[in-house]
Amino acid sequence: MKTPPIRLLPLLLAAAVLPALAAAPAAPYAVTARHPLGGPGGWDYLSLDASAHRLYVARDDRVMVMDTASGKLAGEVAGMQHAHGVALSPSTHEGFVSSGRGDEVTVFDTQTLKLTRHIPVSGKNPDAILFDSASGHLLTMNGRSNNLSVIDAKAGKELSTVALPGRPEFAVADGHGTLYLNLEDKNSLARVDLAAGKVTAVWPMAPCDGPTGLVLDAQHGRLFSVCDNGWMIVTDAHDGHQVAKVAMGKGPDAVIYDDARHVVLGSAGADGVLSVIAQDDADHYRLLANVPTQKSARTMALDPGTHEVYLAGASGGGKGKPVEGFEVLVAAPR
Repeated sequence: MKTPPIRLLPLLLAAAVLPALAAAPAAPYAVTARHPLGGPGGWDYLSLDASAHRLYVARDDRVMVMDTASGKLAGEVAGMQHAHGVALSPSTHEGFVSSGRGDEVTVFDTQTLKLTRHIPVSGKNPDAILFDSASGHLLTMNGRSNNLSVIDAKAGKELSTVALPGRPEFAVADGHGTLYLNLEDKNSLARVDLAAGKVTAVWPMAPCDGPTGLVLDAQHGRLFSVCDNGWMIVTDAHDGHQVAKVAMGKGPDAVIYDDARHVVLGSAGADGVLSVIAQDDADHYRLLANVPTQKSARTMALDPGTHEVYLAGASGGGKGKPVEGFEVLVAAPR
């Protein structure tokens, strides 16, 4: 090969580097909108009714309802005592709110946004709340009594409780009578037979510290737990063995599995990022990117139709300080 003149070398080197730069992947998600809602008080879980274009945000003494089409506040449901989460029943037009300091589930009409009922629970500080599709029962994870409540939502009464070997955080039901839940103070994952009303297994999740969000990939039988110290743990839902672990952002409180895109998303509020993790197959996972969002944006909800993610955060505040600049962020795939 003929040696090129010295004056041409910088141009040739630049030409060689350009294809490599062009091949570098862009961040898989980006924040595309910010909807300032304001208002005092902290916040916890988000719930989305995509068909009605309504996002429900649990905020201490109330539930905020945002119109996702406009990004505007559609209304508020007052009367909560430290609201943690909202379980929706679209067929009955009801929302069920875990009211932590009231030790109850507060029920409201999703059309009128008026309170309709109060369902007392014997457990202390009901936190995560969800429906079990197999039985139709409503479930609350009670953080200060280390148990869960099984509730007949239609009759409006607690049917039973199940003792747990630790403090429950988020939970997910498989639709066939089994519930999985993170034990935050034990760094473990528990399996519950809901019909029998007992814990059937507890699985450790080292190096996880402080497991919070949990989601199930039912097709592959994989559970994804996100942890306060910046790990996502993948657990086999059948036998409890650890399939994989992936480093991610710190301080998450929610995790989502988008089965259509084969990605796991973790909202890491301490680092202010959305961790995007690729599922190559049932046993192999890799971090694609930590997409900047906002510090404190730790809970989220997915629109499965648009694949957009809604996150809640605030620009100011902190422990012992009033919340300032509360808003909902929208992150969308590129």
